[in-house]
Amino acid sequence: MPTIRKDQPLKVAILWHMHQPNYREPNSNRLSMPWVRLHALKDYLDMPLLAGSFEQVKVTFNLVPSLIDQIQMYLAGATDRHLELSRMHAEDLPPQLKIELLETFFSANPAMMIKPFPRYWELYNKAKQGDGNKGVIASVFSSAEIRDLQVWSNLAWVDPMFRTDPLIKSLLAKGKQFTEEEKNNFLAWQITLMGRILPTYRQLLEEGKIDISFTPYYHPILPLLCDTDVAVESMPGIKLPEKRFQHPEDAETQIRLSAELYEKLFDRKMVGMWPSEGSVSEDALRLMMKHGISWTATDEEVLYHSVLKSHQDRAHSPIHAVHEFGPGLKMFFRDHGLSDRIGFVYSSWSPEKAVQDFISHLHQIRKINQPRLAETVVPVILDGENAWEYFPDDAYEFLSQFYRALQDDPYIETVTMTEAARTIPPKPLRSIFAGSWINHNFRIWIGHDEDNRAWDLLTQTRDTLVKFEQAHPAYDPARIAAAWQQIYIAEGSDWCWWYGDDHRSEFREQFDRTYRRHLAAVFEYLQLEVPRALMQPIIRGIATSPLLLPENIITPEIDGRVTDFYEWAGAGLYDCLKAGGSMHQTARYISSLHFGFDRHRVYIRLDFHNRMGIDLLEQPRFVLELQTPERLTLELTRQNGEFRANKPGSFIYALDDVLEVAIYRSLIWPQGAGTLGLVVYLYQGDERIEAPTGDEPLRIEIPEKAKELFWPI
Repeated sequence: MPTIRKDQPLKVAILWHMHQPNYREPNSNRLSMPWVRLHALKDYLDMPLLAGSFEQVKVTFNLVPSLIDQIQMYLAGATDRHLELSRMHAEDLPPQLKIELLETFFSANPAMMIKPFPRYWELYNKAKQGDGNKGVIASVFSSAEIRDLQVWSNLAWVDPMFRTDPLIKSLLAKGKQFTEEEKNNFLAWQITLMGRILPTYRQLLEEGKIDISFTPYYHPILPLLCDTDVAVESMPGIKLPEKRFQHPEDAETQIRLSAELYEKLFDRKMVGMWPSEGSVSEDALRLMMKHGISWTATDEEVLYHSVLKSHQDRAHSPIHAVHEFGPGLKMFFRDHGLSDRIGFVYSSWSPEKAVQDFISHLHQIRKINQPRLAETVVPVILDGENAWEYFPDDAYEFLSQFYRALQDDPYIETVTMTEAARTIPPKPLRSIFAGSWINHNFRIWIGHDEDNRAWDLLTQTRDTLVKFEQAHPAYDPARIAAAWQQIYIAEGSDWCWWYGDDHRSEFREQFDRTYRRHLAAVFEYLQLEVPRALMQPIIRGIATSPLLLPENIITPEIDGRVTDFYEWAGAGLYDCLKAGGSMHQTARYISSLHFGFDRHRVYIRLDFHNRMGIDLLEQPRFVLELQTPERLTLELTRQNGEFRANKPGSFIYALDDVLEVAIYRSLIWPQGAGTLGLVVYLYQGDERIEAPTGDEPLRIEIPEKAKELFWPI
């Protein structure tokens, strides 16, 4: 038993995952979307530079090989539609291109990436005005305003670290009335900046300041490539695609290609792999072992279910440890509570408060694990780019204070994943439960009709390629290789991320087109007719909304419990889990909102993802804002073990298994009917930790009495 020093620090292993989908259009030097380039301005260079500036801080960066390919494409002259529109002379833009520009050049977080810049905010508000006639709105924008928008839609993405650059500093100081020369110099500067990314990672890796791991090449869900039937383990009733996809050879190719690129770029063997979306299965792990991978990682929920599957004692399988599956493959299981606090909670906190909270959690973990600190490590793993769009100044202050606190705290030691895997004694793990970091299953990528349709089209296209190759052994090898590359790209996880009801984006249809375009390219390389099925959208119309409107009048009993099914039958529903954006939060407190009315009152019900989680909060506070001409706010704060309201006379409420609220319609509107805007927040003390409805109110129409129409006439 190792000797434990009282001053021995707690090891913390942080991994930032850097990833964008493969946007390259088949057989072209063009990317369908600009996100690789724009995130390069705000994430891919500043993140390693900032981490590397703290001598005693060590972190791991996970890079996706197909992301690296796209960065190198830009250096070789690639373009994208946003860049093409940005380069066009403002005076030469015809009305239709002006409309396209106004529709797409505000694709950023308004609060954090548009509003802080007065000119960008001014243009944003002007574009949102008008009567909805796009042509009229475009016509009132001058060439100077259009050029300013071309600049700001790029400039807002530049990380604060680079704002001292003379060119960037001059643009920020000027603010408006940019010239074509200034704009073009700035667009060229972007590509120069991108040229620094890979050399920086290589240098910091050689200096031992960071560690680098890769995912499989095109970011596929490895377990599903090995066998789509593996999804049944976590979802026994799942509806699978018509034809089973079972190609572990493709999964192995994705790993092999990744390892080959790693060695080419960094002159060393790849030893670590964050599997796409933390997705693991026993078959996938064995393929990693075959190719010399010594460590990998997934989520703590996968560990929990793996322990159950293995019939092991949970007490001997803590999440804050290194585990070992098979001979030599070390595994980390992310602390998703701590990881999600960075990704989803801290953006609305002050940097000081957020860092203090994080460090206090680490101190508590250290205290609990005091007898076994030599065997303890806290894995913190999350997206290293998307989260920062919700922080002020791209989280520059938060990350600076975060790294400083980790470096200065004598009871905390940051380590790389490779270092932890090499030095910390592992706990044996006999079996692995097949799942991902999101709810320990694969529901996002398979099971929905759209997902299954995508898998079936992939299977049909791959089968066609295999049969063609067998029937034409002398066919052009370059075309065959190009066709296989399209298959591997189509196996990426990002396409099915947007199919189904799990996530929302204005770009879903673009992802659908790009996915089918990759499959169609296989037939084109083989000089075969493209099947009609690949010309038809997989997405059928508008994606299923997370919002369902009321279907009947309800009069539930306000007791904090769902007494029976029919009590809320016919109520409206807002599914917070379906309302996900480009990021996905696994640990939520509030799972759904129900709402309805009768002739006298409006009813609201909050359901919880984990009721016990509310009780574990130190100072929970619910805030329900009813936005009407006379705004009403209900605040429920726990006092002496009970939740008490700020306005007990206005609302009827009860909190037990669920939170139920009723308010008389006459208190909201004099006429008892109208539009109600509902915003819900959950606070921990003074810090907001969840906003299930977002900052935009949920609009609920309450009709006049006796004029409720729930079915078409």
